[in-house]
Amino acid sequence: MVHPRRSLLFMPGSNTRALEKARILAADAIILDLEDSVAPEAKGLAREQIAQAIAAGGFCKREIWVRTNALDTPFWADDVKMAAKAKPHAILVPKVSKVDDLRAIGAALREAKADPSIRLWAMIETAHAVLHAEELAAASRDVEPRLAGFVFGPNDISRETRIRMQPGRAIMLPMITHCILATRAYGLEILDGPYSDFSNIDGFNQECVQARDLGFDGKTLIHPGQIEACNVIFTPPEEEVARARKIIAAFERPENASRGAISLDGQMVERLHADMARRTIAIADSIAAMVQ
Repeated sequence: MVHPRRSLLFMPGSNTRALEKARILAADAIILDLEDSVAPEAKGLAREQIAQAIAAGGFCKREIWVRTNALDTPFWADDVKMAAKAKPHAILVPKVSKVDDLRAIGAALREAKADPSIRLWAMIETAHAVLHAEELAAASRDVEPRLAGFVFGPNDISRETRIRMQPGRAIMLPMITHCILATRAYGLEILDGPYSDFSNIDGFNQECVQARDLGFDGKTLIHPGQIEACNVIFTPPEEEVARARKIIAAFERPENASRGAISLDGQMVERLHADMARRTIAIADSIAAMVQ
């Protein structure tokens, strides 16, 4: 079963009301945050509240992630111990820049006796991370099998590289596509970073469409008001799903069983289109299952 990750909302772990509200929001995943949205003096409280929220449950079919602080902070060790014990679906680690970082994360999770089901997502937020994206993705094969994908972090990359965040992100596109290619080469997923100007509805919608067309699997969000539009944009349209089902049905006919390409509605359709169709159907079916 493919789990939809159209919308992933960051919620500060130190905010009790936000943790309660997260249970009724329509995001595909909730990222309980220990990093940017939590002040240094509130990190301990945030850990306690996140652990309690996960234990209490009530998030229905949403995935629950925990974003830790970075490895080079004094908070990392306590963050990973809490996350291992709380058993979220995944942990999201900021500023992963090299394969040695993945080794360190894996060692910490093993030491904390983290359940093997807890997946690891790496935030690509530094120049080194972008430059080494393929090496990081390849590490999922042997160094750190927990690695499920990347979250591209445009704001931190902009801060480090001095590349300005402009509408359309034209200057960043080479970096974005490089990271997307790295993940696809090794069978990983990749999510787009947040759009900060949450009051700019048109700008957000345009960036979601761009992210979808670039090949991102979904987008991380910073405001509940962004969820609905994000879900709509990353949901396969009905006509696309219908076309996908038609392609699969055509290839399943006995007369097409040995064919690599067939004619369908005046177009040439190949086996690769059937593979794409299966993923479209799997995503559509899993989205439908989320609301049942």
